[in-house]
Amino acid sequence: MNTAEQIEKVARLSHGRLVAILAARTGGVTDAMDALSDAVLRALEVWPLRGVPDNPEGWLVATARNRAADAARRSARAARAADTLAILEEERADMGQAVTPDRTLNLMFVCAHPSIDARMRTPLMLQLVLGLDARRMAGAFLIPPGTLGQRLTRARAKIEAARIGFSIPEGADLAPRLSHVLDAIYVAFTVGTDGEGAGDAKSSSLAREAIWLGSLVAAQMPHEAEAQALFALMLYTQARRPARVDAEGCLVPLDKQDMSLWDARLLDDADMALRLAASEASLGRYQIEAAIAAAHVARRHGLTTDWQAIAALYRGLVALFPTMGALTGLAAALGECGEPAAGLAILDDAEPVQARQYQPWWAVRAHLLAAVGDQANARAAYDQAITLSPDPATRTFLACRKALLLSS
Repeated sequence: MNTAEQIEKVARLSHGRLVAILAARTGGVTDAMDALSDAVLRALEVWPLRGVPDNPEGWLVATARNRAADAARRSARAARAADTLAILEEERADMGQAVTPDRTLNLMFVCAHPSIDARMRTPLMLQLVLGLDARRMAGAFLIPPGTLGQRLTRARAKIEAARIGFSIPEGADLAPRLSHVLDAIYVAFTVGTDGEGAGDAKSSSLAREAIWLGSLVAAQMPHEAEAQALFALMLYTQARRPARVDAEGCLVPLDKQDMSLWDARLLDDADMALRLAASEASLGRYQIEAAIAAAHVARRHGLTTDWQAIAALYRGLVALFPTMGALTGLAAALGECGEPAAGLAILDDAEPVQARQYQPWWAVRAHLLAAVGDQANARAAYDQAITLSPDPATRTFLACRKALLLSS
């Protein structure tokens, strides 16, 4: 790994923690991001010549602190700068070993404050905590990158104008903000895992960072069922990653994967987290999704995949949280239960604009059309699914399924 790659890795994995430290108490999120960006640019100049410092995060914070001081003096915001510098001096001692992790959670809860537009809370967390830009997030939210970028700028300005406190809420204020924090973590994990399959080198670290954040929330909030369930869901998915693609580079469906390649330790941890979630007297989206994931790995206990149970879980998920993913999952499960026509009816009822942009919708539609004997439309659906998929392994799998139709 060369020096530039090391700098990118440190900045990628530490982005949220460093922004949280730089912006703590002052609410100066934009200034913190600008100072950190300057520090990374300075690292690109200095580290190749002097070597990577023993404490890279501490170096970046110290450099960002100096850059923030210079910027504050130039802009004549002396009072605010003095406050910022005093706080950063307090934080510098913390950099000797590791960055305090709860600063990251604090920043996430700031982004979930009621004064922030609800539609922007999750993308704002992804930008500030995980360093995702509007381009990488746009597909997940079905918003053009330019529009998303403008909305994020306004949301950051709102944080500073409202002087939102950097603290984790308690009591009745916790639940609504926690849901946005969990959503941001899951979107980050999904973007990371999808990008990893598409060959994006940054995506593996993003998925790992999301799992780390999920473990942090679960550890600090052991009685929050959805926090435990999200952690379980990510672990189930991550555990299956080694079996996802075969030697020829083709996607392997869940029920055909080699179980010996699954990470047993991660699966055990996922089971434990799901049991903790189930012990609480509540039911939410991530609990149902984690239960679906658990059903898909039941084969490791000598059981068969219970598609009827999976379909029932998806029905509950659609009733509670009718996303495009939940509807598509229900349609696929119905197909596996021998009800392809019912699955197609579910897909036909989906919101047309979103459905046409959603690759899994086309892939499942192609499979169900083939099951009812409509080969011409199935081939067209496979073509669209292939076009929309950035993942080479998925494209190979879909092309093979289409080829089977042509040969039959």
